[in-house]
Amino acid sequence: MSTDNKKTIVIVGGGFVGSNVAKGLSSQIDPSKHQLIQITASPKFVHFPSTIRAVVTPEGKLEDRAFMPYGDYLAGKAEVKVGEVVSFTAAQGEKKGEVILAGGEVVEYDVLVLTPGNKWNGPFNFPTEQSALQSHIESWRAKIEKARSIVLVGGGAVVRSNSQPVPFIQQGKEVTVIHGGRLPMNDTYTDRFRSGLLKKLQDHGVKVVLKDRIDNLTPSEDGTITTAKGKVINADLVIPTIGATPNTHFIKESLSEDVLDATNHVKTLPTFQLANYPNIFAAGDIVDFKEQKQAAKAPGHAGVVVKNVLAVLKGQSAHAQYKGSYEIIIVTIGRSKGLGYFGLLWGIVLGDWFARMIKSKDLMIDMTKKQFGF
Repeated sequence: MSTDNKKTIVIVGGGFVGSNVAKGLSSQIDPSKHQLIQITASPKFVHFPSTIRAVVTPEGKLEDRAFMPYGDYLAGKAEVKVGEVVSFTAAQGEKKGEVILAGGEVVEYDVLVLTPGNKWNGPFNFPTEQSALQSHIESWRAKIEKARSIVLVGGGAVVRSNSQPVPFIQQGKEVTVIHGGRLPMNDTYTDRFRSGLLKKLQDHGVKVVLKDRIDNLTPSEDGTITTAKGKVINADLVIPTIGATPNTHFIKESLSEDVLDATNHVKTLPTFQLANYPNIFAAGDIVDFKEQKQAAKAPGHAGVVVKNVLAVLKGQSAHAQYKGSYEIIIVTIGRSKGLGYFGLLWGIVLGDWFARMIKSKDLMIDMTKKQFGF
């Protein structure tokens, strides 16, 4: 696809960061001079925090709201293209770079923004095709409904997004969380907050095993699983909630392994540009900035990227720099409980009333729809 007379910005990724960047650029570029294309593997925006509850229970039919059609959310000022990016080439001098899709289609670009997000395992590895997506969700609901004892392996990313063990308990199931740390989540958060989360889980009947791990996720024939330290736990069903891995394999294959760090995150400058590639940006969960990977970080990342992309389009140097943000998190526990944390001063912890008011009931779905215009 040629864009001879216009400079083309291509955004790879349709999640929180990619869509924030697309929204910001579409309102500021000149359509007579610029073309904006957002490429997403899914035809719908995935509101991940609410998908966790959608997998657990059919109550509220959250799958009808958690997966949001893009529609014309960019008001006709940009194109949303559905496709899987398999590789890309770097622009050289006057020669445009190319993004290659799985079907062989080639999309040229002058500026490339990489926001492909993470890859998830188990129930959170959602198919992109609608019928397969619905079957996937219903399959996991059936597994959960059938199981009497459930083990969640990992007390970090998924548990912090929405502590889904509680609905299991309300169905009379035995639920165990196994986490390698000394407390749930990680040392980013204060012991007071983490201990409070531990107590709330235990108060709801969730068994929490700390400083241990599971090497084999397949339960034995007698319906148990054994930890690395030899603890035997009832487990009809094991759900991996260890977290996600950055979706950066195609970036390494397209450029070199030197652009990634030891954890396969993209090494970027504070401007979110890749070193030696001033017209390629990366942001969101895939970058190596030392902070918690959350949707709440998206506006901060996107704001810097938008400013710098506009500068590059004008032939200027990128000067806006990302300096991080306060760690803020709201952990919901079921429908009406939870904890909030603000990384200010000594670390401010707020209880059930705050989590319930902000997130528990709606999981911030309506706010997201309003923000983007889905």
